[in-house]
Amino acid sequence: MAEQVPTKQTIDAEVRRFVAAYGGRDDVATTWREPLVGFVNAADEGFAQVRELLGPRHAMPHDLMPDARSAIALFVPYSRDLARDNRREEWASRAWCTAFVETRQLLADLGHHLRDWLAGRGHALAPIPDSHAFDPARVAADWSHKHVAVLAGLGRPGHHSMLITERGCFGRAWSYLTDLPLDSDPGPTHEPCLRRAGQECSGCVDRCVGDALFDDRFDRHACYARCLLNEGRHAGLAVTDLCGKCVAGVPCSHVDPAGRSKKER
Repeated sequence: MAEQVPTKQTIDAEVRRFVAAYGGRDDVATTWREPLVGFVNAADEGFAQVRELLGPRHAMPHDLMPDARSAIALFVPYSRDLARDNRREEWASRAWCTAFVETRQLLADLGHHLRDWLAGRGHALAPIPDSHAFDPARVAADWSHKHVAVLAGLGRPGHHSMLITERGCFGRAWSYLTDLPLDSDPGPTHEPCLRRAGQECSGCVDRCVGDALFDDRFDRHACYARCLLNEGRHAGLAVTDLCGKCVAGVPCSHVDPAGRSKKER
């Protein structure tokens, strides 16, 4: 007999419980802060807007799960210590690359857990791979976890194009699809990015080491080329084509700086 129908609140609590327990495992080196969870209905017009923005190859929810009714989006923030570690040198630190690998596994394992957890309550979940159908030529995937997180109300992209949430941008966005019907969550009513909010800030531009981020634009191809230069620098890790300098040690690393300053005023 299926258990009580899951709600946003019970899903949120289950995600937080799982991430906290995962971070306490002896075989995990990464420390995560408490995750954010948001929801967006599969019929939300925002999905069509994302496809218009990113191109016709970007999937719609029903392309990946025919009976999808909603998406569950997450933002899992990293610790402040990890940001300091990755800021020290020119290349991506080993701890930062380790965190990327372990976080990807965390989110894959969480997807499997939520699939079983929802199945016991009469519903289905479809985990979506990291960088689904990633195309190096376009430097784009056919499903953007970041944009789904935006639709689910977790934040907005900053000048560096990374998602800025109430817990900053130094973390990982992810999403899953489910047949559970859920309403879309509202997003922030302000621009979290100081620059986009009309305030002076050059933090991410100053931190970029790949000639990819400028006052007036972001060159994703140059960014990806810089990430590729880091590949193989740390032996024993599955993935090291990373950088992350633009989100380490900047005003939006761990908080929503525009929202905070707005409250202070």
